Amino acid sequence: MSPSTNRMLNRVKSMYLFIKKKGTVTTRELVEEFGTTQRTIQRDLNVLAYNNLVTSPSRGLWQATSKKVKVS
Repeated sequence: MSPSTNRMLNRVKSMYLFIKKKGTVTTRELVEEFGTTQRTIQRDLNVLAYNNLVTSPSRGLWQATSKKVKVS
């Protein structure tokens, strides 16, 4: 696996855990927490949403779903 892919997977995992812990977060909070661009955060959120791990109850807000996940 390439270093950039590994970095992205680690960021997506950390982002999911952050959202799960906080409950509901804004895209802006994620940008500030992870120190990356809004576009990168949006791409990562798309990965999480595609896998039914997060949902957006309204524009710019994100929360974890109740899907069971084994985090390793």
